[in-house]
Amino acid sequence: MAQYFISYLGGDQPSSPEEGKQHFAKYKEWLSSLGDSVVSPANPLKDTRTVNSDGAVTTGGTTSMSGYTIIKANSMEAALEIAKTCPFLEINGSLEVSELVQMPG
Repeated sequence: MAQYFISYLGGDQPSSPEEGKQHFAKYKEWLSSLGDSVVSPANPLKDTRTVNSDGAVTTGGTTSMSGYTIIKANSMEAALEIAKTCPFLEINGSLEVSELVQMPG
């Protein structure tokens, strides 16, 4: 079974702490519903820095990626169906799904 990387892009910030708690509860429920297909759930990113080709380091990233999840699925189509049920989409976020390639050695 292949592994798929789901990256979280954009999305609206909660307008209140209560709204944030409600969304997080939906997210935890979604992850729980995936059972053993979840390899690495809920990996938020923070304090991003970019290392440029000249070695200079700048604050911030070049994408709007805010986190990721890794899942197992039988096919890209199955992984996409899983992604379509993610509550991150409810807050105007988008998801990119990529198959992880296992490198030899």
